[in-house]
Amino acid sequence: MSLFTIDEKKCHRDGICAAECPLSLIVPPDKDCLPRQIPGANELCINCGHCAAVCPRGALSLTAMPLETMPPIQAELGISASQAEQFLRSRRSIRVYKDQPVEREVLERLLRLARFAPSGHNIQPVHWTVFSGKEQLQALAAGTVEWMRWMMKEQTAMASLMHMDLVVAQWEAGKDRILRGAPHVFLAHAPKAERTAPAACAIALTYLDLAAKALGLGACWAGYFGAAAATFPPLQKALALPEGHLAMGAMMVGWPKFTYHRLPERNPARVTWR
Repeated sequence: MSLFTIDEKKCHRDGICAAECPLSLIVPPDKDCLPRQIPGANELCINCGHCAAVCPRGALSLTAMPLETMPPIQAELGISASQAEQFLRSRRSIRVYKDQPVEREVLERLLRLARFAPSGHNIQPVHWTVFSGKEQLQALAAGTVEWMRWMMKEQTAMASLMHMDLVVAQWEAGKDRILRGAPHVFLAHAPKAERTAPAACAIALTYLDLAAKALGLGACWAGYFGAAAATFPPLQKALALPEGHLAMGAMMVGWPKFTYHRLPERNPARVTWR
């Protein structure tokens, strides 16, 4: 089966599709031939969609990703450099949430946006488990506290560096500094044998974080819980992830209780120009 079809009436034989293919699977057109795939292309193609996305006339349609499934980019929805700068600078790690769950449709929209995060070789190895509800999240936080107590006995230097004694003390006093009362936690996980998975999960979580802001939500990396989920067997058993999967990061999500009004400064970029 051919990877793609070419509309001869639309194709201007400019070779953009061939130039853009990351694996050089397309033979550039000439005066006698339209663009065509190289031998063995079916086995090599990573289905990134670049060839169809870059064609200015919509002449190329992928068999696995037909043109009708690829909406055109709307120039009017683009943002300026100044808008992008404010959006990125105004994104905050939200640690105080309203006592209100987020609608399932909104959570699903978050996941739809996060799936467009890049991954090595377009493998897309990221899986998600979404935990909701006070009782369930309380149990996850409690499991993380047990990991901290273990760390304080067995890995004292790391526990001290991460101030685990203070977190445990506050937990015992009734204050949750682990999941912060968030109504939802997104856990990214993947097959532990997949080498691209750690970076893919980190990027997908970052997309989730930024998408949350765009939807009016608040998000914050759940670092303590994420570390415990990746390393502490009792908590791993409770999570019941698919066989062979490893937790690779977690994000708290909910409606922010407060609104921010300023853009805090950060350290200058540390750069070596060569």
